[in-house]
Amino acid sequence: MNPKYTETRQNDLLCLQWPSPPRNVLLTKKNNTPEITESLIEYAQHIHSTYPSMNLILEPHAAEEVHSKLGFPVYTTSTPTLHDAPTPTILSDKTDLVSTLGGDGTVLHASSLFAHTPRVPPILSFGMGTLGFLGEWKFKEYKRAFREVYMSGAHDAYASIDQKDQSEATDSEDPKASPTYASIRGKPMGAARPARILLRNRLRISVFSPSGKRLNSSDPAAGDTYALNEVIVHRGSSPHLKIIDVFVGGRFLTEAVADGMIISSPTGSTAYSLSSGGSIVHPLVSSLLLTPICPRSLSFRPLVLPANTPITLRLSEKNRGREVEVSVDGVRISKGVGVGMEVRVLGEDIRDRRSGEWCGGVPSIVRGVVGMEEKEEDHWVGGLNALLKFNYPFGEEV
Repeated sequence: MNPKYTETRQNDLLCLQWPSPPRNVLLTKKNNTPEITESLIEYAQHIHSTYPSMNLILEPHAAEEVHSKLGFPVYTTSTPTLHDAPTPTILSDKTDLVSTLGGDGTVLHASSLFAHTPRVPPILSFGMGTLGFLGEWKFKEYKRAFREVYMSGAHDAYASIDQKDQSEATDSEDPKASPTYASIRGKPMGAARPARILLRNRLRISVFSPSGKRLNSSDPAAGDTYALNEVIVHRGSSPHLKIIDVFVGGRFLTEAVADGMIISSPTGSTAYSLSSGGSIVHPLVSSLLLTPICPRSLSFRPLVLPANTPITLRLSEKNRGREVEVSVDGVRISKGVGVGMEVRVLGEDIRDRRSGEWCGGVPSIVRGVVGMEEKEEDHWVGGLNALLKFNYPFGEEV
């Protein structure tokens, strides 16, 4: 199911509108955390009891861990562990909604499950990890959060509770046969109260041989690899600095001598790029960031470029080591990049130029603040202050 994203006059966020109630939700969690596992069980039981038409999908390790404690069947499917492993088609085709329980790494992992498809389902993330910059919701709000997403865009006529119609339902009717918004109790959301979406740009990444052959995937038909945060070309365990030719917009920019290079999205600007001296960029700014890692030249400053500007990193023949490592969202791809090979990066198109519809990117469901006007909210600013301690003076307690 492909939801529709529409603009609003209040702010730059988009509104989520389902064409019909979502049917399949993928639940992912942080590994090796018993408390989050217990939360997952509670969350899954709530979804199953309150939204009986929904199917729950778990990753194999999570399904094995909690299946005996749920008391009802769940679905699972094989999932890729590396970015160069093609995502199973059934996962991208069947998943309507993704919900994560963990930190930013869990959100990145969920996004990586769709690293070879232009469509990513809306992601409802609960911050239960170490940092939680991408986790919009607190887990104690899971009932409100899930209902807000499930009902998003429902017209009042469908969301209203008609006790008469409910009383006429027979026991033989299967609640999964024809799911409707009217089966969910509570105050109608209506079209005026949709869930709000922050559409995060991704990177389109391709690796090419010196002859121009695409090499970034074990499946030639898989196409580009998409990343939410960044792609990193780095020296790995090699003791030598790497010499990388940098091209911007098809033109030679410079010969970088450094530990490596980072190309990040605005979302990734607060990750490795920030630690390497890169700028912080708002996720609504359509851009790419080019940041060197420990460059030999002190005049090599980070760059912020338009998202539609192609960037190419080519390993120079001057290198003492013959290969560099490539990592996508923190996961090393199986094959390194040798001399003459290129890593080509371009920002993902998130809006169809012909139809004007929003597509692509990672639709992140933003948490609303009760009693606060939409135009007054800015979760990104709050994250900078509360999580990154932006511009805190030395010696001041945080």
